[in-house]
Amino acid sequence: MSHRSFTAILLIILSLLFAFGIVSPARADVADISRPGTADYVLGPGDVVRITVYQNPDLTTEARISEGGQITFPLLGGVPVGSQTAGTAERLIERLLRDGGFVLQPQVSILPVQMRGNQVSVIGLVGRPGRYPLETSNLRLSDMLASAGGIAPNGADTVVLIGLRDGKSIRREIDIPALFLKGTENDIPLAGGDILYVHRAPTFYIYGEVQRPGAFRLERNMSVMQALATGGGINQRGTVRGLQIQRRDTEGRLSVIEPALEDLLRADDVIFVRESLF
Repeated sequence: MSHRSFTAILLIILSLLFAFGIVSPARADVADISRPGTADYVLGPGDVVRITVYQNPDLTTEARISEGGQITFPLLGGVPVGSQTAGTAERLIERLLRDGGFVLQPQVSILPVQMRGNQVSVIGLVGRPGRYPLETSNLRLSDMLASAGGIAPNGADTVVLIGLRDGKSIRREIDIPALFLKGTENDIPLAGGDILYVHRAPTFYIYGEVQRPGAFRLERNMSVMQALATGGGINQRGTVRGLQIQRRDTEGRLSVIEPALEDLLRADDVIFVRESLF
C-alpha cells in the first residue's frame, strides 16, 4: 500500500470518528479563550449564560438562571447550575447528556453573557462606587477594592463587610493597613451579595490662635501636639497654656477638658487655642 493511500484511509477513519463523537478535536475552538478565568466564575441567579455543545448546534442555548439557580436546557429540562463554577456546570451538563444517551461524547462550553447574580456592592468613599461582578470564585477583598479605584483620600482605613455565609448574616470591620503590613489573613474571599462600605475618615477640629484653623483628618494615635503641628502650629498670639478640648461622649453630652500635649485625640474633638495674655 502506498503512503498516499494509507494517508487517505487514515483521514476517512478520523472523519468517521469525529462524526460519531468518539474522538473530537481540542476544545480551544469552543472555549472562551478571550476571557481568562471564565471557568472559575461562580454562576448565580440573574446571570445569562450561553451554552454550546460541540458538533450539536441544535443544542445551543442562551438562558437566564432563575432565582432557584436553574436553567432550562433542551432534552434535559431544568438543570441546577446556580452556586457552581462555569467549569463545574459544564461537566454536569456533559454527564447528564451522556447518561441520558442524548450525546455519546458531549463537550459543553458555558459562557457567561451577563453576570448579574454574583455581584458585590462597593459603596462609600472609594474611587468608583458601584456594583462589580465576581469574575472568579476566589476574588478577595483587596482585589475588589482595587477594581473600585481604592479608598478615597478622605476615606477611613477600615472597610465594613456585610454579607451572608452559610445562611448566616455577617458583619466584619477589616483594617486595611494591617491587612498589608501584618498579614493577609483578613483578605477574605468575597461572595455574591456582599456589601463593602468605606466610611469617611475620622476628623478633628482646631480653632483659635493657630496658623491654619479648620478640620483635619485624625491619624491613628495622634497626640495633641501632633494635631497642633497639623494646623501649622500656634501663631504669635497663641499659647499652649490653657488648651481646651471640647469632646462629646457616645450619648452626645459635651465636656470640656484641659489636655496634656501627649494626650491622644479622639474623633470629632475640637481643640481651642487661647490667646496669650503676655
